[in-house]
Amino acid sequence: MTLTSHNDTQARTALIEAEHISKSFSSADGSTLHVLDDVSIDLHAGEVVALLGRSGSGKSTLLRTLAGLIAPTSGEVRYRGRPLNGANPGAAMVFQSFALMPWLTVQDNVELGLRAAGVPRQERRERALAAIDGIGLDGFETAYPRELSGGMRQRVGFARALVLRPDVLMMDEPFSALDVLTSENLRAELIGLWAQPAFPTRCICIVTHNIEEAVLLADRVLLLGANPGHLRAEVPVDLPRPRDRRSPAFEAIVDRLYAALTGRDEQSAAERAPVPGPLTHPLPAATVGGLAGLVQIVHTHGGRADLPDLADELSFEVDDLLPLVDAARMLGLLEVDGAWALLTEAGRAWHAADILRSKELFAGMVVAHAPLVRTIVRALQNSEDGTLRDDFFRDLLRRGYGPDDIEKQLDIAIDWGRYGELFDYDADSGELMLAEVSQEQSG
Repeated sequence: MTLTSHNDTQARTALIEAEHISKSFSSADGSTLHVLDDVSIDLHAGEVVALLGRSGSGKSTLLRTLAGLIAPTSGEVRYRGRPLNGANPGAAMVFQSFALMPWLTVQDNVELGLRAAGVPRQERRERALAAIDGIGLDGFETAYPRELSGGMRQRVGFARALVLRPDVLMMDEPFSALDVLTSENLRAELIGLWAQPAFPTRCICIVTHNIEEAVLLADRVLLLGANPGHLRAEVPVDLPRPRDRRSPAFEAIVDRLYAALTGRDEQSAAERAPVPGPLTHPLPAATVGGLAGLVQIVHTHGGRADLPDLADELSFEVDDLLPLVDAARMLGLLEVDGAWALLTEAGRAWHAADILRSKELFAGMVVAHAPLVRTIVRALQNSEDGTLRDDFFRDLLRRGYGPDDIEKQLDIAIDWGRYGELFDYDADSGELMLAEVSQEQSG
């Protein structure tokens, strides 16, 4: 049986329009963090839209901007043709963290938005009970959040949003805090609700970093690039519901999205700069152990692994797998062809090496291909005594990163440099030192 949405017959009406949206935040140190850059999208009646991208693509910031919870630095958001100057009256949000009031019952939590809107008590009660029943929580009206499982708490979040009868239901990774089976069940129930004529919303917009989730749910997938977030591609999903993960058409769309997220065109103009540097080529969030594990797995697959299949096999999501792939490609351990990861000769040599040789090979790779590690090594070599404080490198990175990303970049560089025995780090004093200087001091 093929499910069709009650919205299928609706005209393609633009409910929310965002034109040339950019968003920047000022850091405590006075620097500016650019999160979104010139994003233009429309959300129409009768469709489910997924915002898909890796970390740093500004998915959640964009969703909150569409909801009117964050004002854009430049550009304009319109709801039904009228510019937004505050919260979007036609949108309701479902959050990853459930965001329930622990001191309120299920019914009271569901009534919160209605109470804020000044809806009379009896109408609030009737609408809340109908929403609770519709989401499968009847019998739990007087329960408190602490008495509910994660899946049931998220159902309360759905009911609280749907009771407002919004034009657009916005969901920020609503299934990512749940176990696999609960997530799968709630996704299926959401699509079942969407197919019902009485479903009280005309459009769904969901943020996700799970490619299969996007293809399961969405009619359109908007693919966002990162640093700063920008719209890279729009991929239609013209498949009947319910969707079969094993069908060739489903797998083809998944492969297309993996290829887009891992492809060379993901590089921004800055990343294509002729001289790679720490500010233009950030280190992907990958540990040496994670890299070794990925190389081993690809080797076990005969040196050639399909990334969607590999992610499914390992129960990984895009934010877990792609940084490892990016790091392996940066260091020359893997090449990527579409959705395929291919082991290079350097990758085979590193996999086959004993521990000492592995460290030597890794040291050569990071000095050659990891700009921040190379910068640290050269700075230490040019210092008077082979040592420098970590604050020196924080100051260098501050021109291109926010405070959190500065720490992440330093942590990755220190992990890679230590493994390659290029330098050591004293966390207590905040001092980096060349490996030979560290050995002399310890001797």
